[in-house]
Amino acid sequence: MCGKCGRPSGNLRHLREIIGEHGWAVISFEGNGSRPPWAYTAGLTGRGRPELVVTAMEPHRARGLLDDVAAHLLRTGEPDLEPGERLPGPGNLLLEAVAVEVPSVHLLTAVDLYGPGVHATQLVHADARGRWPWRPGWQGPGGRQPVLGPRAGATLAQAANPPWP
Repeated sequence: MCGKCGRPSGNLRHLREIIGEHGWAVISFEGNGSRPPWAYTAGLTGRGRPELVVTAMEPHRARGLLDDVAAHLLRTGEPDLEPGERLPGPGNLLLEAVAVEVPSVHLLTAVDLYGPGVHATQLVHADARGRWPWRPGWQGPGGRQPVLGPRAGATLAQAANPPWP
């Protein structure tokens, strides 16, 4: 990891080889005291799909989740995840798709590979008790899960206090 820009060390040629072989690569970050861990894909853009992002999840688990969802979407040819769509994750994990508002700020390697037009979907996850990060009491790594875009169809008041858990 580059200490100045936050980009993974290594070169884009190597990432292109991984993407060519597997269809995508997963870039992950351990997090620190002020920033929770997070991970994202690079390579789905080349297949006409949005990249996938997950925050506040241990990197090994995040890589597994992103690999599973990316493989499923590419293997089945299902449509892209719609903002607000809920889906089950591994185990009892609950996920909701959120369109990343400004992917070029968060997915630097994907932007290096594909340019500033990269699109992304965040897989927001509920905590072990089924609470979403926009609800009081969400508990996860670092005590918070950054959500990188607005929830689908939510007004500001609803986003702060949605009618469902």
